[in-house]
Amino acid sequence: MNELTVFLIMVISTLIGGIYLGLLGRGIDRKIAAKFQSRIGPPIRQGFWDLKKLMLKQTIVPENSITWVFKGAPLVALVTSAMLLVYIMVPYLLYLTGYESPMFAHMGDFILVIYLLMIPAIALVAGGFSAGSPLSTIGSQREMVVLMATELPLAVTVIAFAVKMSVLAPSMPSFSIFTAASNPVWNGMGPAGILGVILLASAFLFIIPAETGKIPFDQAEAETEIAEGLLAEYSGKYLAFFQLAEALKSLGVVALVVVLFFPQGVSTIMGGQMIAGGINITVPCEIMFFLLKVSVVYSVSISFIRVSMARLKISQVSKFFIYSVSAVSITGFILIMIDPRIMAM
Repeated sequence: MNELTVFLIMVISTLIGGIYLGLLGRGIDRKIAAKFQSRIGPPIRQGFWDLKKLMLKQTIVPENSITWVFKGAPLVALVTSAMLLVYIMVPYLLYLTGYESPMFAHMGDFILVIYLLMIPAIALVAGGFSAGSPLSTIGSQREMVVLMATELPLAVTVIAFAVKMSVLAPSMPSFSIFTAASNPVWNGMGPAGILGVILLASAFLFIIPAETGKIPFDQAEAETEIAEGLLAEYSGKYLAFFQLAEALKSLGVVALVVVLFFPQGVSTIMGGQMIAGGINITVPCEIMFFLLKVSVVYSVSISFIRVSMARLKISQVSKFFIYSVSAVSITGFILIMIDPRIMAM
């Protein structure tokens, strides 16, 4: 099987599996939140039913909107969210399956991941501003604030990983997700470095709900305040596109955390391949273990945080990320940088 065929199989599998798991994740998230709040909650399949219902409903375009922007923004958000998931998952799947090739060594550049994280949010902002509604305008302004506030801690985390990868694998590209997956950041760490990675993971724990627009960082929608905000004028298939884009982006961001902080697979932990009845089941076990890690991170960073905290004011969000989360991530970066010197003493 040639490299291009392997790549196409990985991409198609990621897209199909991502859509299913993204919508399933929304249903599980709502079910967990309902359990914490002593409610029954909607069925886990509710996300699929909502998407089907919206695709069948009439799509209304506001009369005073900028039509081409209003219609194009959901498509841009959906396409870039799918690209984000593929760009993160394909290098990691190649690592899990043990497929090595020079063609894939540079896949999954961290800098491009940051850009792909920004574009769906920018599409949301553009769509909200183009709707011609005061509620949408307020929501778009809030989304811009959240987007700018999360960029610094996110960039610091990426740079910290690149610096560490340049030490762990000097012959491989430092900003590559494939490099990060095949060289866990915990390797060769002293106490200071381990604490630094923990601080970076803690910062990312709050970046996830902010990037995905979940409570306490859902100011752009804030149903009880501005009636869905930047999505107030969207309906039908365009609203379905935005919801599917949010599901794919959520899965992508959570997968990124797993790849960065917990890339070790079953074979690495067990010290060898998994054999059952003479059949090598390592790859299925690796995928199941990855899905387990994604479920845990998703539940903690999205479900648990949103049921344990109330929505913050937009001014509180900016201060929280610019001061607190940025300080935590910068401290983690400094600890990782000085860890080799401390160990050499």
